[in-house]
Amino acid sequence: MIYVGLPQWSHPKWVRLGITSLEEYARHFNCVEGNTTLYALPRAEIVARWRDQTTDDFRFCFKFPATISHQAALRHCDDLTEEFLSRMSPLASRIGQYWLQLPATFGPGDLPALWHFLDALPREFTYGVEVRHPSFFAKGEDEKALNRGLNERGVNRVILDSRPVHSAIPHNEAIIEAQRKKPKVPVHAVVTAGHPMVRFIGSDAMQQNREFFAIWLHTLAKWEMTTTPYLFLHTPDIAQAPQLVDALWQALQTAAPSVGPAPAIPQQSSLF
Repeated sequence: MIYVGLPQWSHPKWVRLGITSLEEYARHFNCVEGNTTLYALPRAEIVARWRDQTTDDFRFCFKFPATISHQAALRHCDDLTEEFLSRMSPLASRIGQYWLQLPATFGPGDLPALWHFLDALPREFTYGVEVRHPSFFAKGEDEKALNRGLNERGVNRVILDSRPVHSAIPHNEAIIEAQRKKPKVPVHAVVTAGHPMVRFIGSDAMQQNREFFAIWLHTLAKWEMTTTPYLFLHTPDIAQAPQLVDALWQALQTAAPSVGPAPAIPQQSSLF
């Protein structure tokens, strides 16, 4: 199967679409990115609430906190890691994967720290790593070392496809801000473990999104035969994410029927 979701489960403008909570979001999607944990740990009662609002079929893909991935650069952070995993433990059976989003400053010389960090993690979970240093996209020895190390450990290389947003005309603040913040790195569709994760950063031009997404139709369908992929759909203004889902889903279902019918989210053009 393929898990498909959005980077978050709520937005003020989604209220008019009938999505006002995680429980309602989970009726339409079977997974979600956990971006909030990059910035702060949720309170224990909030984690318990997330468990109450989902079922065992739902999957969370939480980011490791930036205190671990960015500030500590994966070094001397055993206590921070233990605190994070302990706080999220009520959701243990619903973790799709925990993943590290590493900064562009984390380069080939830091790989020993990455291996040490990954080797110390509990084995019962699935993990992913998103890199941004240019050397990891140069198809040279540094990238080979990264891919080999991830493969040996059964860790997924998270794939960022930011081509749509960086190809968009910067005609509004959301696009301009997304182009400033989202890394512009090559798309290397490499599978290093059993749960490849694709983060597709669309623009507000839906026909352009369809064109960029076309290659993923074949790729995801192929991967589904031997792995369980995760696909997360982003837009510069996240309010438009349901529109992106609507634009891509029919073709995705044709290529990979297991995703099922499109989420029954009413489209209201006034939102977009």
